Amino acid sequence: MADNDIRNNDTNDNGAKEVDILIIGAGPAGLACGQYSARAGRSTVMIEEMAPGGQTMIIDAIENYPGLGKVSGFELAEKFESQANAFGCQTVYASVSEIKPLDDGTFAVQTSDGAYKANAVVLATGAKHRTLGVPGEKEFTGRGVSYCATCDGPFFKSKRILVCGGGDSACQEAMYLAKLSQDVTVCHRRDRFRAQASIAKAMENTAGIKVKLNTTVASINGEDGKVKSVTLKDVATGEEYTQEFDGVFVFVGSEPQTQLVPFCKKDEAGFVATDRTMMTSVPGLFAVGDVRDTPFRQIVTAAADGAIAAHYASEYIDRLEED
Repeated sequence: MADNDIRNNDTNDNGAKEVDILIIGAGPAGLACGQYSARAGRSTVMIEEMAPGGQTMIIDAIENYPGLGKVSGFELAEKFESQANAFGCQTVYASVSEIKPLDDGTFAVQTSDGAYKANAVVLATGAKHRTLGVPGEKEFTGRGVSYCATCDGPFFKSKRILVCGGGDSACQEAMYLAKLSQDVTVCHRRDRFRAQASIAKAMENTAGIKVKLNTTVASINGEDGKVKSVTLKDVATGEEYTQEFDGVFVFVGSEPQTQLVPFCKKDEAGFVATDRTMMTSVPGLFAVGDVRDTPFRQIVTAAADGAIAAHYASEYIDRLEED
């Protein structure tokens, strides 16, 4: 197997560290990409600002990752990282300030750890959920407050559920949750839903769903580390009242972290457009996980994105070397 460690003497004349594949972000997509890239013998560095795992780190329990049963987000992230490192992927804790495509098909990347020159770059920076910004939301995230019905809905079977939001996602996720509980309430701050009319109508006609328009969340309240109730506010009258809920699902949009690639093609919502190989509109630059325009965002699909990107990034490097 080729030696895929990055050492201090692996630099070019400009002092940049040279690497085959540079991965930016160490969530499930980035970690899977690192594993597959390093296992293929490519020198691989993964840049991460915080801690490996991405949004999995705030998930208390994951029960739908194939083959593992119930596991905490921290445990799953730890398994992902140790496996990637075992194959030779190096994790560097740093921030990235610039990705610059070069004329020869490679990339110059500026980080707080210094400059890198990469033959291929994989963007795995994810997306941040927009939050309500109310008291209790941060405190009870992963303990009753969720941003993913598919991930956490099964924990609230037959429980009292509040869904916050008025777009397509909120309505669709509410219908999914209504399959698990017949006590689902959807609140939206306006007097009508922003979702497509057909989706909103289907949601309103779904058994078990109650709708509260002109209603916002004032606070999320809990006991013993779990959500117990929500204080709601009537936008028209200003009246506040408290109602008991076991789970709060927030769907008020997400913001893909694309600041590093203003030159890439994006979809209407701002997510990076890719082809089936995970390549963006810039040859040699790949995007995986929540930052790309994918119709389904789960840990398992993010991991698949990473594996696919690693394979085709390696093929891209083969073509570079042939030229």
